[in-house]
Amino acid sequence: MGCDLMGCGLRGRDLRGGGVSEQTATPQAQWSTTVTPVVAAATTLCAATALAGVIDGMRWLGYAGIAVIVVAAVGLGLRAMRTPTLVVGLSQMVALLCLLVALFTNSGVLGLLPGPAAVAELGDVLRSSVEAVRVGVPPVPPSAPVLCLVVIAIGLVAVLVDTLAVAAGTPAACGLVLLCVYAVPASLADDLLPWWSFVLGASSFAALLAVDGTHRHQLWRNRPQLPSTGTGFGSPVAMVSSALVLGLLAGGLVTGIGTVGSLPGGSGGGGRDGGLALKPFTALRGMLDQGSNVELFRVRGLGNESRYLRAMTLPRYDRNGGWIAADALADDISANGDLPPAPGDDGAGTITRVEIEPINSQDLWAPVYGIPRRLSDVPDGLFYDRSGGMVYSRNSRKLPKYVEDADLSQPTANDLRASGADFGEIDPVYLAADGIDTQVVRLADELTRDQPTMFDKTLALQEYFSLANGFRYQTQTGAASDEDALKEFLFGAKVGYCEQYASAMAILARAAGIPARVAIGYTAGFQSGDYRSITTQDAHAWVEVFFPDQGWVTFDPTPLSDGRAYEPPYVSTDLSTDPSTGASEDEVPTGAGSSTAAPRDNLPDPADPAANAPAPTEGDGSWPWQAWTALGLALLAVLGAALARSARVRVGVVGAAAVGVLALFFLLSIVSWWLSVLLLVVAAAAIPAGVRGWLRTERRDAILAQSAAAPTAAWAELMAESWDRGADTPESDTVRTAARRLAKEHSLDEHSKQALRTVVGSVERSWYGGRTTHEPELALAFDQVVQGMRRNSPLDWKSRLLPRSVMRPRKKRSADLGD
Repeated sequence: MGCDLMGCGLRGRDLRGGGVSEQTATPQAQWSTTVTPVVAAATTLCAATALAGVIDGMRWLGYAGIAVIVVAAVGLGLRAMRTPTLVVGLSQMVALLCLLVALFTNSGVLGLLPGPAAVAELGDVLRSSVEAVRVGVPPVPPSAPVLCLVVIAIGLVAVLVDTLAVAAGTPAACGLVLLCVYAVPASLADDLLPWWSFVLGASSFAALLAVDGTHRHQLWRNRPQLPSTGTGFGSPVAMVSSALVLGLLAGGLVTGIGTVGSLPGGSGGGGRDGGLALKPFTALRGMLDQGSNVELFRVRGLGNESRYLRAMTLPRYDRNGGWIAADALADDISANGDLPPAPGDDGAGTITRVEIEPINSQDLWAPVYGIPRRLSDVPDGLFYDRSGGMVYSRNSRKLPKYVEDADLSQPTANDLRASGADFGEIDPVYLAADGIDTQVVRLADELTRDQPTMFDKTLALQEYFSLANGFRYQTQTGAASDEDALKEFLFGAKVGYCEQYASAMAILARAAGIPARVAIGYTAGFQSGDYRSITTQDAHAWVEVFFPDQGWVTFDPTPLSDGRAYEPPYVSTDLSTDPSTGASEDEVPTGAGSSTAAPRDNLPDPADPAANAPAPTEGDGSWPWQAWTALGLALLAVLGAALARSARVRVGVVGAAAVGVLALFFLLSIVSWWLSVLLLVVAAAAIPAGVRGWLRTERRDAILAQSAAAPTAAWAELMAESWDRGADTPESDTVRTAARRLAKEHSLDEHSKQALRTVVGSVERSWYGGRTTHEPELALAFDQVVQGMRRNSPLDWKSRLLPRSVMRPRKKRSADLGD
């Protein structure tokens, strides 16, 4: 052996000296760029569970998980190719953008790449997400705009955490980023964030610090095993866990956590002084926009009815001030007990008992549903105004929880068409049309001239405010409130808030001789557990029209598109009836059965991938079949991997990994089948690299076992590493000649050459000398040669993904087989 490999140097046994520690640091650095990103991704996902306090259900967690996986996978792949840090971060954000295009648009190039159309479509989703944040009250439903925000927010957090933990090597700084993830939902949610989210976040952050500490310890001490002090006092796990416990205790005893004011069982209160009230008038501007979102009422017993909660009605139109309340309200009927029938009401109809609990409402009005028949548990000093259908007090007050027995039955379109024109039951103020501009009167006449009944006239007026006629809903308008603003809304900009729509339609109805009034109250809110939550963002205005023998009937011209609108059955069924179908008016559904019909504006958009994705229906808590399939396969994969590792059967581990990929396939299909197919493509592309890793591990295990086949395995792996780098060794070369060629082709340094001499000597003694004794120095020398090749002759990305030793394996020499 002597000096054949470019001069004499250290013998194989001397490789355990000082020169080795310098080179063995590289495997640990590579380990840190594979383990640390995975732990950082898991930490981000655990912190994201804080969003459970502000988003309903757990469907959003799948979207967050996909975003984190994409960011981590791109980082792992690019760092494996030694890509600069800046390029890695930019690539992760580009991948995140492609994910957004795939999930929330249908216009992407190849369904994935962001073209102009996809960017415009994504912009529309983002604008909807801004509106969802503005009007939503936690927990908000997982709509497409909300899920889009989740993917963006958690994806960007994942990029930042990955950069700090891996590229910058400062995982402790990630704590500030993760703290922001908790701070946002904590500031929005009225209820406490789930305790398990804090535990998951703190535990995963401690694990991230422990991984970083372990890596630094290994680099310092050059020890492959985990440090024994990793769980002792002063370790990252102990310190973070202690900080979590102390923080929760201090938060519960001193400051309170969340807006509720304390931990469960505490006595803090999150209420506010006073309350919020509706203004008793509506001008031609957004007077119902209360600014911050505050819960006002909790309603129980309404079931699936998405009815409007009426607080007051406005009978008078003032051309200079909009709609205003009556001069005086009747105070001869106490609101506590049975209530007399309202005008046009025959007293019949099914009674629904509704419980209304004011939370932050302090007002003159006690809102009611439908036609109130009886009120219970209301304090003294409240009165029922039969003409206006209102329950009111002389002084603003915060009411206790009260119960309403309400008639929620609805007339049919036939009933309304059959109504007469006897308005003797109502106050003449509801027909007053003084001061209406002649241009507005002409418009009302044009819209209703050819309609046969008052009901058809009312429908024609409501349809005028459709999107097809250029009207747009907007939450902020100008400050003007005179007749010029009305004309600008009807004939000019056609942009307005609910007051503009309700005011304008009621004025047109008055101009057409139809008795109408403006109603002020709230939309149905959202379901939260066993009650419906109504907030300031649900404040709304609509129109009520009087029909003899039917009473006051609701019409809403405002084109709401956020799921809060209510379209009564007599409107939806009549407008959806096509004469060509042969359906008669007798077939129009009636009563409460139609109360669950979805408004046309709220039907799912076929182009919305989130709306079409399989998801549990609201409140049922069920999982789609893909989730159960994925769970079963994941459990099978974990069990198979555990058994295979205990039995040291590597084929079983590979099989378990394949089952795990299949589980992930079904899990991704819940969001998008396109992503599932993409996963299979990526998995198929990774097969050559996986096979190469398998062979490398098999040979490495044989070397570590110090068996008689160890030299053969070491030489085969060195030739495979050389072949992967494009160096071809002729069949006629001897072991020594091949070793000299390997050292030259891959620019091995002196330490690596010394190690190669040791490997060559072991191979020669095994093949030609018949030696079968163990050679402990072989494993260390083999590692030294491999590290020298990787350091001085690194593989490019193509050679990593498609290794030549797998794609075009060399023919084995007889000596390679141990002959």
